[in-house]
Amino acid sequence: MLNITNNKLHEKIDIGQFEAGRKVLRDTHFKYFNRFLKFFALFLVIILFLPWTQTVSGTGSVTTLTPEQRPQTIQSPIPGRIENWYVNEGDFVNKGDTILFISEIKNEYFDPQLAERTGDQVNSKKRSMDSYENKINSLSGQISALETERNLKLQQAQNKLKQSILKMRSDSIDLEAFKTNLEIAERQFNRTQQLNEEGLKSMTDLEEKRLKLQEAQAKLISQENKLLNSRNEIINSEIEINRISAEYREKMAKANSDRSTAESALFQTEADVSKLESSYTNYQMRNDLYYIKAPQSGYINKAIKAGIGESFKEGEPLVGIMPSEYDLAVETFVDPIDLPLLHLGEEMRIRFDGWPAIVFSGWPNVSYGTYGAKIVAIENFISSNGKYRVLLSQDKDDEPWPAAIRVGSGATTLALLEDVPIWYEIWRQLNGFPQNYYTPAKNNKTEK
Repeated sequence: MLNITNNKLHEKIDIGQFEAGRKVLRDTHFKYFNRFLKFFALFLVIILFLPWTQTVSGTGSVTTLTPEQRPQTIQSPIPGRIENWYVNEGDFVNKGDTILFISEIKNEYFDPQLAERTGDQVNSKKRSMDSYENKINSLSGQISALETERNLKLQQAQNKLKQSILKMRSDSIDLEAFKTNLEIAERQFNRTQQLNEEGLKSMTDLEEKRLKLQEAQAKLISQENKLLNSRNEIINSEIEINRISAEYREKMAKANSDRSTAESALFQTEADVSKLESSYTNYQMRNDLYYIKAPQSGYINKAIKAGIGESFKEGEPLVGIMPSEYDLAVETFVDPIDLPLLHLGEEMRIRFDGWPAIVFSGWPNVSYGTYGAKIVAIENFISSNGKYRVLLSQDKDDEPWPAAIRVGSGATTLALLEDVPIWYEIWRQLNGFPQNYYTPAKNNKTEK
């Protein structure tokens, strides 16, 4: 049977006469099997030339299109202690509704009338400013009066100086006249004395001339004394002018110093008023911060700090809120090697967790349970997971997304690229090559 010898048994014995031999030698099933293999091989060849859509897959989650529509936590800008809750988890709140009330934990803000008392301090400081302004005005008027009085005093002293100068000139002229009279009296006395010696004049005449000479000498001396007094009066007038200038300079310097002191105190008071007004405004705004309000309309998700009397620091999250109005989006993460294949405005398919779907990666048209989306943003910096983040929005020309989707649910995405034959895709996968670099049609038109 195995033909391992030169004795060929099947040539000597007809095994077809046996039932087992007839079953073995019947070749009808070989004919059908060979036909099946031929058709199957032809079918595989045809499949290899069918179109296959290259895709870039990614995983992500449902989010919102804009940052202000995403879930957020509400913090308190000041430290405090929870006193009362006005909402429960799951409640809907409008923008500006009070969520909870807090109280102070810092001792410098314990006074319930702190803002009112600070306002009183502001008013007192303002009245002090008015007093300083009045004092400055009074000192300015005093300085003006001193300037006027100084000018008048100086004019008076200058007039007196002029009078003394004129008087000195008059005394000088009189002195010259008295000198002349003395010379005349001396000549008359000398002639009379000579005539007396000759016997022509009596002793009485001589004594009379001697008396006139003495009177002329006395008048000359008196006039010289007057002249010296006039000169002293000029010096005294000049000294008086200097004294008046120095006196009023000192008075005006003191008045200016007082005015400068008052102005400095006014400026310091203005600074104190500004500081107190700032503190007063801060205290008023701090009183408003005791009521934690909703920044926008939405639903209360979770109370992070729940207990009454529980204290917290500034900036700590107190409660989570989900905006009531939002536009759904999907954030997906793709590998860096696939990032150049994605472009803004390109279409993608999404499968949401919890919704049944049958997905054919290469034939998105025959997939079931997927929804259309478009790329609206591509992150320029790699994320912490080593992939790039891509934001997708709903494709308005496609079937709308399920209404029951919630933010945070998972999603799987497929970016649709070029159509290639299946044999090319198999060859690419076996060799580990990336997908074809894809350029959108609108970019080609722009280049042309």
